[in-house]
Amino acid sequence: MITDDARELLSTGSICDSCLGRPFADRSFGLTNAERGRALRTTVALADDEDFEPTEPADCWVCDGYCGTFDAIAETIVDALEGVDFATYQVGTRVPPLVEENERLLREDAGLEPDVGESMKREMNREVGRRVGAMTETDVDFDRPDVLAVVDLEGFDPLEALESDTVTSHAVDVQINPAFVYGRYRKLERDIPQTEWPCRECGGSGVQLGDDGEEPCDYCGGSGYMYDTSVEQVVRPHVVAAMDGDEGTFHGAGREDVDARMLEDGRPFVLEVKRPRVRDPDVEALEREINDAAEGAVEVEGLRLATYEMVERVKEHDASKHYRADVAFEEPIEEAAFDAALAELEGTTVDQYTPERVDHRRAGLTRQRTVYEIDGDLHEPTEAEVRLHGEGGLYVKELISSDNGRTEPSLAGLLETDAEVTALDVTGVEGEDEPFELEEYFRDEPRAASDDELAETAD
Repeated sequence: MITDDARELLSTGSICDSCLGRPFADRSFGLTNAERGRALRTTVALADDEDFEPTEPADCWVCDGYCGTFDAIAETIVDALEGVDFATYQVGTRVPPLVEENERLLREDAGLEPDVGESMKREMNREVGRRVGAMTETDVDFDRPDVLAVVDLEGFDPLEALESDTVTSHAVDVQINPAFVYGRYRKLERDIPQTEWPCRECGGSGVQLGDDGEEPCDYCGGSGYMYDTSVEQVVRPHVVAAMDGDEGTFHGAGREDVDARMLEDGRPFVLEVKRPRVRDPDVEALEREINDAAEGAVEVEGLRLATYEMVERVKEHDASKHYRADVAFEEPIEEAAFDAALAELEGTTVDQYTPERVDHRRAGLTRQRTVYEIDGDLHEPTEAEVRLHGEGGLYVKELISSDNGRTEPSLAGLLETDAEVTALDVTGVEGEDEPFELEEYFRDEPRAASDDELAETAD
């Protein structure tokens, strides 16, 4: 019977209500372990007609007093989280090996199974966590909380904590998980990379070794970068500042060539902010701030607060791309031949061996990619505009030029003359089977349509 088990536990020495109730944690849902222990202690005292003798946590040989520090630990965690914006949390605990050994001996001496009930670690997580949630009016999240507080019980003396009703902050390690902002960017000028591009000569330091010691790098002019700016450098500082974070990382849904523009609806991206103290910035104001600062070189739109799963979606979601290319031919061509070549390419799966321009950083492989749609206009016998929709990963410049035969078939190969893309624009990035922007990947409500969007809908 349960009262017999309780007698055996009580016979091991002085144990507090929580430690007495913990082996019966699977009994009577809705009670704390301390309530279970107090009820069992009372029941045994009544059944045996003995004096009721409660044991304070400070006198408990099992927990050494830790079960009386739930409130103090919770208050220390809340103090450590002051100034941090969060909606979800989780508490973890490191229990001293001696206490874990005491728990094992308690069950062994009472003749109980070693894993009966629950562990002190689990009780500590729940009881402290429940208090933190009530004090901060936030919700526990066991999968991906905004903040994680890890309590090291060896970091404080439980008896001193019981006397002072406080726990030193050194015993609590607060981890603030990243926050994420999703959006799409347009790159309206050429020669802007998507992410920072450190100088290949100085490694990003901006200096080189000269006769008189360190001097500005000749290759990058001392900036440390191959280009003056990037989409990342335009976006990241504003998002990190708005969320009061420590740093940020830019994740894009693929990338366009440095010399290509990104137009129309833009390319999806996520800005990951490390250790944010603000999680709910005004994204519409942030959008305006970024666009004003970029002065027309880069634009962002559709900023929304996203989940961490959005990073993987942006990086891994299958997407197709739309392009517009200005093309120059070495020899004059006929319009009929041009149209026939485009018709032959439409719907074709081409074989593309790693292009010469990227073979220094990508494995030498033959990749198959499909040209979904392609059309164009021949403006001059040696000049044309080509528009196409292709599978993600299609090398468009090589589809036009053939890359010395590395891409088959190609426009140049079909027309039997050299062809070169002189200007390239990406005009669309869209999911193959479904859009990037599914509501399950966002943490905020959909933004209201702007006046311009409403006007377009009315038209």
